[in-house]
Amino acid sequence: MRPSETVLELMYDGLSRPSRASNRWESTALEGHRTGYVAFQNTLSVMFGEQTTTMAMAVFFALLIVVASSVSAEESESRNDEFVSIFDGESLDGWHAVPKESASDWTVRDRAIVGRGSADRLAYLVWKDEHLTDFELELRYRLPGNGNTGVEIRCQHDVTGKRPFEGYHADLGHVGIGPQILGAWDFHFAKRKEYPCPRGTRLVIDEDGKPQSSTIREALTAEDVRPHAWNHVRVVARGNHFQFFINGKLASEFTDNAQHGRLDQGAIGLQIHDKGMQVEFKDLRLKRLASVLRPEQRPVSPGRSS
Repeated sequence: MRPSETVLELMYDGLSRPSRASNRWESTALEGHRTGYVAFQNTLSVMFGEQTTTMAMAVFFALLIVVASSVSAEESESRNDEFVSIFDGESLDGWHAVPKESASDWTVRDRAIVGRGSADRLAYLVWKDEHLTDFELELRYRLPGNGNTGVEIRCQHDVTGKRPFEGYHADLGHVGIGPQILGAWDFHFAKRKEYPCPRGTRLVIDEDGKPQSSTIREALTAEDVRPHAWNHVRVVARGNHFQFFINGKLASEFTDNAQHGRLDQGAIGLQIHDKGMQVEFKDLRLKRLASVLRPEQRPVSPGRSS
């Protein structure tokens, strides 16, 4: 065997082995078909001569290796961008109650989280990641009776004691409770002014904290929500822009451009608002998104300095 053939054989083997592991190239002529490789090499030799053929084949296989590596990196990135379950259907592992004395309000039944209000207080079941920035959250909820509930995002401890948390609240309630709750965004701020963002509203808060509202065309209506049945919720938090969907329709959205008091990170919390109410959640899935925050806004991991 000539030296040039040895080099090309080694390049062929190096390319074909990882390709068989990934299954991406199994349908190509290169995979397991050395006859195709030899025929290709001989054809180039006849057309261009041996020396030119060796260089052409080397470039050809080098390009294939680069493409294969790029595809592998894209696949890895895609896997990191997938939804993951944050409720195992059997326990409340990864969740904790706020306040602590409300822990007995939260149980698991029939693969769903069940919240029952036992006192006149705001009670939350909070996911363990307290530094979430950009994400999509999907879940299903059901209110067997009347009630006021929702999903708090970018939750941070309210040092004023006004509420357990500051946060942006995707409001849920029984059909008939009104557009100021069902499908609305509610703002739980310690010191900032809390503007209304009812169902069907697109709200923009400017840098000075002043609001401007407009109407969303073909937004969610009360008729789109199934009373006393399971409904699908999707919440998207991307930078300072937030969207709230119910059963695939946009209910409300807002953009918070305020220079002071904007919430750029925080936890996710499920809410019980009223004593005597019951709410159920299931199929909770979270997809983390690449953060669009500026570097100085991103949270610092515990034990590390910025």
